[in-house]
Amino acid sequence: MKIRSVAAAALAAALMLTSGALPAYAHHSFAMFDQSTTSQLAGTLKDVAWNNPHIAMIVVVPGDNGQAAEWHFEGGPPAFMLRAGIKRDDLSGRIGSKVTVTFHPLKDGRTGGSLQGVKFEDGASWKL
Repeated sequence: MKIRSVAAAALAAALMLTSGALPAYAHHSFAMFDQSTTSQLAGTLKDVAWNNPHIAMIVVVPGDNGQAAEWHFEGGPPAFMLRAGIKRDDLSGRIGSKVTVTFHPLKDGRTGGSLQGVKFEDGASWKL
């Protein structure tokens, strides 16, 4: 009977220790972004998703060939954005506005990156 109690206690302890690791494991890292490169693009803000675990922005950028491309930018979590002084309406209320985005690009060359700063044509700007 004593062995079962020890085994049950060990199993309970292991479950408690690993349960905290599950959310961290589910969350991706920023390894997909080139942190050594900072780029800027100008375009039109198409959409903003103010969701956990990260906000997201889509900016339509005119291409060299006349074709527009959608760039997807990942920002911090909403709580982080609020601490930086950025509210949901500060972004979603400006859909359709001209914007310049500062970002760390994706390493694989796709159109997107990790959001580092936003500047609107009216002069409003935020640096993350």
